[in-house]
Amino acid sequence: MSRPRWQIPESRWPTCPAEARQLQEKLRGQVVTEDKLDSVHAIAGLDAHYRVDLVWAAAVLMTLPNLATVGSALVHRPLAFPYVPGLLSFREVPAIIEALRQLPERPDLLLADGQGLAHPRRCFGLACHLGVLADVPSIGVAKSRLVGTYEEPGVERGAWSPLTDGGEIIGAVLRTRRAVRPVFVSIGHRISLQTAIDLVLRCTRHYRVPEPIRAADWLSRHHPAGSDGAVRNSACVT
Repeated sequence: MSRPRWQIPESRWPTCPAEARQLQEKLRGQVVTEDKLDSVHAIAGLDAHYRVDLVWAAAVLMTLPNLATVGSALVHRPLAFPYVPGLLSFREVPAIIEALRQLPERPDLLLADGQGLAHPRRCFGLACHLGVLADVPSIGVAKSRLVGTYEEPGVERGAWSPLTDGGEIIGAVLRTRRAVRPVFVSIGHRISLQTAIDLVLRCTRHYRVPEPIRAADWLSRHHPAGSDGAVRNSACVT
């Protein structure tokens, strides 16, 4: 018997920047910045890419500790929100949420290719947005800094330094491989910064970026042809 897919409530998506900012203000108050998670066994890596007027979103479900892929989903949707700095999650979240809905089971954790708390408006980068809407602990892992200042961390794997803005710690600059450029880790939802750092390291093997995000990045870039918005790749839990 197949497992029922987990449910994410439907949302009304803003169509203009003014509506989006109002929704940001409403949802940012729901972000939890302490550990509110159980044991982590299933992790969903999330990423999205654009092609012409479409956004392609991928979700790849992996298990800990072996990081085996047990499910994936790829969807695409027309871009329905303009490019506005600080509101970029509104271009990607609808498609990513749809990909999440297609996964065969509910993840214990979301790893998003993007920012969380390390956002100019605080508490509302992509990882915060997804974590609140899906009500799942989430972490933002970005390859570049969006805001804040930091000192370069040590060269060894696991070394990190705080990313700060206005005297507030908004993330961690984390070395995931020895002498390789760091990544920028920030709280998304229902997780502390130290726990986020530990989990990102557990999900990182031979490359700079955590394996679930690498897999989602590959899937979103190597999509098949098509334009009807249907799910193109879905693997069942084994």
